[in-house]
Amino acid sequence: MRFLIRLVHYFGLVELFTITFVLINVATFLLYAIDKRRSINDNRRISEKTLLFFTVFLGGFGALFGMKLCRHKTQKLKFKIYVVVGVILALIPTFYVIRSVVHNN
Repeated sequence: MRFLIRLVHYFGLVELFTITFVLINVATFLLYAIDKRRSINDNRRISEKTLLFFTVFLGGFGALFGMKLCRHKTQKLKFKIYVVVGVILALIPTFYVIRSVVHNN
């Protein structure tokens, strides 16, 4: 907990959220890209639970880009639904942070 407090104090809450948001979405995109590569090469795949967890845990945009750019999981209705939910869940704190920045200036 002290580590988190130090990070917030050092970076600021908005900056820390932005860094976390970007890293989670990059990681989610990479998971989709790696899983697509593994599916092409018939290698061991990344579990759907892992992909869906990252999709819902602020990684909706990374999942969306991973699905579109890599053409991966685009036929699965479950993934389409989770991506929409993931994007909405990612937008909620993003709008809150943007609103707090605008109102503080």
